[in-house]
Amino acid sequence: MIEIKLPFWLGGEQLAKLSRAARRYWERVEHWLRWPLRQTDAETCALGVLDLLAWQRNIARFTGEPESLYRLRVKYAYANAVDAGSVAGFKRILQRLGVGYVEIEERAPGRDWDVITLRLSDGQLSANPELLRIILQMYGRTCRRYEFELITPVTLAVSAGTFDWDQHTLTATLPNSLRLTLRLAEPHHDSQLFVARL
Repeated sequence: MIEIKLPFWLGGEQLAKLSRAARRYWERVEHWLRWPLRQTDAETCALGVLDLLAWQRNIARFTGEPESLYRLRVKYAYANAVDAGSVAGFKRILQRLGVGYVEIEERAPGRDWDVITLRLSDGQLSANPELLRIILQMYGRTCRRYEFELITPVTLAVSAGTFDWDQHTLTATLPNSLRLTLRLAEPHHDSQLFVARL
């Protein structure tokens, strides 16, 4: 906010009115002066200016594309062009455009050398089919075939606990009579060996 100080000999209610009017005027002038700067930002510019920026950056809006995604594609066009061509860069492109986590495998053993496999979840693939097609067309590698594999996340619970194993060896030797009483009872997985010699 612009702070306006008027000469001290003006005072009272008229001074406050004049100060508010001057502040509003200069805020409006500041808004007008900042307008061209705001038009270069793809996230806040007018839609007509966004179309010009998109044309300049070789981005075409596809049918049914939400405006927020269109603005993201225009905003990150240069960064996406720089990142195209590498696995890490392609992952960054997909992260920037809101697709999310993707696994990429190139030159898999037993496959043709030009096949690149993209592993996505079913939700990612069904939510963004047209976007993925356009990303592969614009930023994918030349002379490569792309195929999709689905990743299904599974919740796995693992608990830690103790696992005991005890071994008891009892030997009893009796000279003439056989009377052996043993009482061992443990709920573990035990191995017990009883040897009796007569």
